[in-house]
Amino acid sequence: MVTVVKIGGARAVDPAGALADVASLVDSSAEGTSAGSQNAARSGDGEQVVVVHGGSTAVDDTLESLGEDPEYVETPSGVVGRFTDERTMEVFSMVLPGKLNTDLVVGLQNAGVNAVGLSGVDGGLLKGPRKSAVRVVEDDKQKIRRGDHSGTVKQVDSDLLDTLLAGGYTPVVTVPMLAKDSEQWLAVNSDADRAAAAVAGALDADLVLLTDVPGVLADLDDPDSVIDVVDTPTEYESLTDAAEGFMTRKVMAATEALEGGATSVTIGDANADAPVSAALEGTGTTVLPGALSEERDTETAEAEQ
Repeated sequence: MVTVVKIGGARAVDPAGALADVASLVDSSAEGTSAGSQNAARSGDGEQVVVVHGGSTAVDDTLESLGEDPEYVETPSGVVGRFTDERTMEVFSMVLPGKLNTDLVVGLQNAGVNAVGLSGVDGGLLKGPRKSAVRVVEDDKQKIRRGDHSGTVKQVDSDLLDTLLAGGYTPVVTVPMLAKDSEQWLAVNSDADRAAAAVAGALDADLVLLTDVPGVLADLDDPDSVIDVVDTPTEYESLTDAAEGFMTRKVMAATEALEGGATSVTIGDANADAPVSAALEGTGTTVLPGALSEERDTETAEAEQ
């Protein structure tokens, strides 16, 4: 079984604990060499893990250091997301596959994991349609904003990831993704949670979404009100009602992962002890396939045809 671990880019998230836990799951630190890593993975002594990361906070910091303001917009459904103009896309390409991906790969290498950094552009790993125009709400009115450099991952080259995993490597994946525009490929931004969902679905994997809160809270004022297991349509409805703000997008990603073939999704605390292992053992909010109604599955299948 493969585990896909999405490490959040919030300022309060320290990735060190997640990287150490990934290393313990991969179980390659005993030798500390490439050969040792490959032998551990091939012998079945360790888990196969794919790390996916975002980095919106780092992108915002870089934009601000350049004297530019990050721009976020709200969709008619209430989801808040980034508007990625051409300049912001340039910064994304510098920060995510550049500095952040390199830092995470180095961290895993230091922990004895033979990690390989990839963006969605590399090998055509992540592909999908570009959305150059988005519908937004401004001043209580719906408007169309054009010039957005973003897209949604619809195709994952699982063969590339399977090849790396079989060779004893741990892929570390980030956006941008590839999208077609006037018959030409270009790099565009994509939500990292939803990219991780697409990867988990393609690999029939367990997905762990690590963030800066312990899970989805039934009561935002009560940190102990974590919704633990969601395995029926009724529980799923309660989950979507409880999710607000950035958590709305994580629940959306969980839904898409399960619809795509993932076996489970857990939203957990990146700063907990052994956060990946804890999430896999049930700490946080775990959403299971039974949460999605047959009616929803049918609607999704029809929409994809």
